[in-house]
Amino acid sequence: MDKKVAALLNDQINKELYSAYLYLDMANFYSAQGLDGFANWYEIQAKEEQDHAMLMYKYLHNNDQTVTLEAVAKPDKQFKELMDPLKAAHAHEQYVTSLIDAIYDAAQQAKDHRTVQFLDWFIKEQGEEEANSSGLIRKMELFGGDAKGLYMLNSELAGRTYSAPSLTI
Repeated sequence: MDKKVAALLNDQINKELYSAYLYLDMANFYSAQGLDGFANWYEIQAKEEQDHAMLMYKYLHNNDQTVTLEAVAKPDKQFKELMDPLKAAHAHEQYVTSLIDAIYDAAQQAKDHRTVQFLDWFIKEQGEEEANSSGLIRKMELFGGDAKGLYMLNSELAGRTYSAPSLTI
């Protein structure tokens, strides 16, 4: 495996764990607001990010690479309005997409076809993540200003269930 690609994947493990930590912070904000559905949505999002980190962790080990775990930074976002975490999550997903794209580009340049194939799943996943985060913003803009609409949206988000990724490595 190309050393640069391995280093980028190793760094991405930390970024995915930070994402999980960030989403737990968002869940914490919504829980404090009494919006258990929003909290549920972000708790599940945190689990997904942990899964992403573990997929990369296992992939590196399966390719005889050493994984170096670094400290996970404390989330630095301050949320005041109900929309703040939604917008921060969308911006964060766009950032993560740029990181995955950079790893993908490095793997292509190194002609590391196995890693390119591995990353195909993450490319698709990031498309879904961005669509979900922008969809939540749209729903909040449409319904969040009305107490009944916010209640219904919160109820919808409470129905989200966790499902482990289906990627085999």
